[in-house]
Amino acid sequence: MGAFKELTMWQALHDTVEKYPESEALVCPEFGIRMTYAQFYQKCREVAKGLIALGIQKGDHVSLWATNVPEWVYLQFSLGMIGSVLVTVNTNYKSHELEYLLKQSDSTTLFMIEGYRDSNYYQIIREIIPNLDETQPGNINATNLPMLKNIVFIGKRDSLPGMFTFDDIVLMGSSLSDAELDKRINECDIHDVINMQYTSGTTGFPKGVMLTHYNIVNNAIMVGDVMGMTSSDRLIIHVPLFHCFGCVMSTLNCVTHGSTMVVMEYFDPLKSLQAVQNEKCTAINGVPTMFIAMLNHPDFSKYDMSTLRTGIMAGAPCPVETMNQVRTIMHCPEVVIAFGQTECSPVMTMTRRDDPVDLRVSTVGRLLPGIEGKIVDPETGEDLPPNTQGEIVTRSACVMKGYYNMPEATTNAIDKEGWLHTGDLGSVDEHGYFKVTGRIKDMIIRGGENIYPREIEEFLLTNPKIKDVQVVGIPDEKYGEQVLAVIQLKDGQSATAEEMVQFCTGKIARHKIPKYWEFVDTFPMTASGKIQKYKLRDMFAQKYGKAASVFEAIQKQ
Repeated sequence: MGAFKELTMWQALHDTVEKYPESEALVCPEFGIRMTYAQFYQKCREVAKGLIALGIQKGDHVSLWATNVPEWVYLQFSLGMIGSVLVTVNTNYKSHELEYLLKQSDSTTLFMIEGYRDSNYYQIIREIIPNLDETQPGNINATNLPMLKNIVFIGKRDSLPGMFTFDDIVLMGSSLSDAELDKRINECDIHDVINMQYTSGTTGFPKGVMLTHYNIVNNAIMVGDVMGMTSSDRLIIHVPLFHCFGCVMSTLNCVTHGSTMVVMEYFDPLKSLQAVQNEKCTAINGVPTMFIAMLNHPDFSKYDMSTLRTGIMAGAPCPVETMNQVRTIMHCPEVVIAFGQTECSPVMTMTRRDDPVDLRVSTVGRLLPGIEGKIVDPETGEDLPPNTQGEIVTRSACVMKGYYNMPEATTNAIDKEGWLHTGDLGSVDEHGYFKVTGRIKDMIIRGGENIYPREIEEFLLTNPKIKDVQVVGIPDEKYGEQVLAVIQLKDGQSATAEEMVQFCTGKIARHKIPKYWEFVDTFPMTASGKIQKYKLRDMFAQKYGKAASVFEAIQKQ
């Protein structure tokens, strides 16, 4: 783990192909795909030629709306080769969100599949572009999306008016010479934007985070170095590729270390258990809810997890019990925690494989090499001493170039000295280990007392009946906010609010004991597996809160 490397995505891939041409690069069990690095590199070159033949220029924005299909991975590296910007699209988007993203990102081309879950992408794009059926492929002329010219369909369909197919694109590129492609490859600069991801937009409109070759290649290298990734490793990738966890911490991590990408189209706990066993995976990345789903699957014990060695748990706080189960019964002794956000490419801190277990469950680790981080007072911006809670800020060459066409939002996020303000609350100890205590906006203020949901959640998870829990603040006219616990019980268990209050009494401060209790089967989630606390808050605010917002509740006092 040395200094930052000056590599484009093409150089990172090419270096690995030179070293490990016959090692397996990509395995997609559900699609029957199995490629060596030499074959994968050749496939990416073919797709890159097709993109040039389609007229995609250096710096053009190309949106990709698909689950983890093989073409997703080809496009990630092909677009990187030719210097075009991959704009990742959330697989859960509906028409309003897709139209916003295509317009705000100035995308010239959209690659898409038929659909996912309850979303029919083919129908949604027709709602946005009503005259698509009368349009020739490559000649889209939509007044609401003036930059969009091409739609490319991934998959098989009898009729595709107005669209190219992915195979059409590859065929178009077959007449292009190697020299023409190499010319484009050589025009790429490490500081060019190569990836744009839209933040969840839990507050206001989603923002396009601009990341460069330099940002993400270096982050991927550092993440893999901490995991100890080598050409002998095989990483199961069941996190969505549209998120940094997928396309930086997983695919690009593998490519920079010569490891094998075992890509699942989307997360299914049983399919993941099967793939770990069948493909002899050594590494596994996921958000805690994924690990919980696998560990609690009725067939878990039937599958051999013994090849696993390491992995990353990230995206949400990790329950202590889940971490311990992953280390032991999932045979992942070197599992680590990572923390960061898309705006810093995405990882800022990680625990290390040889850290004592208590540090791996109670902290999010230390800073990666060459990355700065500290805790500041959210109000004044002043540096805070060790073990004092404040806002986590970071500064490094992994910090984004900014939000696309949103200079004001960029200035709000990155201060004059280059520090990215994460919006996360936390502390750092004398040894440099960071703890995350919540989001600034997740903090509950009840009658002037600051309450941190994470603390209550960790305590409630010690109850043997509870599988998962989320604590949120509900507007309250008397106290400003009251505490609500939303609980998912383990299979076959039942519980009452009175029982839960009894469990808390005498163990946590009275003002921290939730006033309201709800028992649910599922939590609202993003496509990347993050629980959407604000939706829980909205769902139950009407039921319990007399006011529409905390602000309104306080105003009424």
